[in-house]
Amino acid sequence: MMEESGIESTPPTTPPPPPPSSGVSGPQSPPGVSAFAPGGFSSPVPPVALTSMQSSAPPLSLSGPYGGPAPIGAAAPLGPVLSAPPMGPPSTGFSVSAGYDITRGHAGRTPQTPLMPSFSSASPMPGIITNPMMQQPVSGGLDVSSPITFPEDTEDPRVAADDSAPGGLWGFIKGVAGNHMVKTVLDKTKHSVESMITTLDPGMAPYIKSGGDMDVVVTSDKEVKVAAVRDAFQEVFGLAMVTGEASQSNIAPQPLGYAAGVKGAQERIDSLRRAAVIHEKQPVVSVENFIAELFPDKWFDIGCLILDDPGNGIHLETFTQATPVALEHVQQAQALTPPDYNLRWSGLLVTVGEVLERNVPNVSRTDWHQAFTGMSRRQMIYSAAKALAGMYKQRLPPRTV
Repeated sequence: MMEESGIESTPPTTPPPPPPSSGVSGPQSPPGVSAFAPGGFSSPVPPVALTSMQSSAPPLSLSGPYGGPAPIGAAAPLGPVLSAPPMGPPSTGFSVSAGYDITRGHAGRTPQTPLMPSFSSASPMPGIITNPMMQQPVSGGLDVSSPITFPEDTEDPRVAADDSAPGGLWGFIKGVAGNHMVKTVLDKTKHSVESMITTLDPGMAPYIKSGGDMDVVVTSDKEVKVAAVRDAFQEVFGLAMVTGEASQSNIAPQPLGYAAGVKGAQERIDSLRRAAVIHEKQPVVSVENFIAELFPDKWFDIGCLILDDPGNGIHLETFTQATPVALEHVQQAQALTPPDYNLRWSGLLVTVGEVLERNVPNVSRTDWHQAFTGMSRRQMIYSAAKALAGMYKQRLPPRTV
């Protein structure tokens, strides 16, 4: 029938046998199949398994496209051949038949045939998430590390820090407290809180700012003097303990001239020391007001402030601002003083404040400055006391500031 159809039939030819090689003994392998020596594996492959696997491969087909034998010179397609999977990467025994075209079946390109194939994980499929927790460690000599790394179990420095150690919690607090910027912020915050408290309750100021190393005694128990000196020293030193003690000036109630004013202030300090009300080295501030004729028929009321600190060898004097006093008021005070007054050398028996209280309505003898100048006596003493505290701070040793 094949002759009637006009197709010339050619008897099949047997391909020449490949050259002998030192492969595994058994059935002859088809062309292009590599033969591995048993020594090329880490574990020898049983010959029986190879024979059975090769014998189970389908036979080679040499027929043409229409069922007949392939023409002479045509390439016979190579069918699928199964071989045993390697137990490890081959290192020896890898050979290729000399008559085999390595570009066959690869569209004319030379395939990649390394002697030592590399192993890599398969690329993930789109839409499939790989779970690294399901990866198992591989044994058999391959150094495969897990992609999951766990942090070392280190001890928490916050828990291990010892409060008594220099670098612990207290060391951190001391370091922060020693920072200049932090101290400035804390000081401003403290000042703001104190200002709010003293604004809402002015009586809290002496208690908030009392304390510290500065301890000063005022030679008077009158609030107008004690409060003014306290506010001034606390303003300059931050914290200061200021108290008042009643004293005697041993001069006329209304001193005349600078010398009498200084004498009265110093006498108040000496009287407290003689009476042992204060100890010998106690810092003391004394205030004494006097009148003086600075120009012909022009009189002024002035306050003298003395600071005496025998412990540090400091003695300072300053004066308040001068408040004008009318000539007629001074003349009335002179007229009310007896000629034989025993302290007439130091001043007058009647003070200017008493005269003003008698002649001017709504004026107090203790603070008539507010009515005539708009500035209270306490403010005047405070201004002078602040200057006195500033000079005192400059002369104190640094360790006591």
